[in-house]
Amino acid sequence: MLGVPAGEGEVQVDRELAINPGGVSAALSGIETTDPAFGLPAYWIEPAARDHAQMLGYTVVDPSIVIATHLSEILKRHAHQLLGHEETQRLLDRLAKTAPKLAENLTGGPLPLGVIAKVLQELLADGVPLRNLRPIAETLAESGAKTQDPGALLARVREALGPTIVQSLFGAKGELSVITLDPTLEQLLKDSLKGAPDGMPSVEPTLADKLITALVDAARQQELHGTPPVLLVAGAVRPWLARLTRYGVPNLKVLAYGEIPLDKSVRVATTVGG
Repeated sequence: MLGVPAGEGEVQVDRELAINPGGVSAALSGIETTDPAFGLPAYWIEPAARDHAQMLGYTVVDPSIVIATHLSEILKRHAHQLLGHEETQRLLDRLAKTAPKLAENLTGGPLPLGVIAKVLQELLADGVPLRNLRPIAETLAESGAKTQDPGALLARVREALGPTIVQSLFGAKGELSVITLDPTLEQLLKDSLKGAPDGMPSVEPTLADKLITALVDAARQQELHGTPPVLLVAGAVRPWLARLTRYGVPNLKVLAYGEIPLDKSVRVATTVGG
């Protein structure tokens, strides 16, 4: 069976890649291209031009780093597709070696392995690593007696991991600069989710396209100011917006209000309307 390519690119082995991280307007003498890992504008330049490119503000890397970074990003973006029931069971077996009672409560509880796997897959799809499985398992073990809905469980796990998720994006900053939705648009999305069994609101395709375009612009502005592009929304619409922007705005992270730690303040940098 032929697989579907997850990514591709062309390497100029005798050149180096000068990547424009944003805000560099000067052009370079070289082969114009796009950084395969993050989609940033770039040039393949002669090694002798490295110092000049760096002086202008470009990030210059050799071909081996380009390949390694691209492969790493592909694995991150598709990690959720590599995690199945067997991989989930191995994670739980590993947890049992350090926290046997917790693993026993989780695996012996009401949650089927498939539901646990689904929650872990969604975390990976959102870019949340599973390195520290303990708080995830604790939340699932506690919440599993109340619900087996993967969406509800994911929301509770993300809230429990909120401080970790926020720190990975903003570091130790006390004030978080974020993108939000216009209240009217957010309410429209909430209303359209009511009665939607698959969690997919009945949104006009033109509205979704306009929203993607506006979020691409807002995310770019955040990056130009050296701020991670984060969209902060109501918990009810976070899952749908995360799926909508996963490929259309891959550099954007979508957080719910309940995931923000109480010791952090929020500053709205941009409000996106419909």
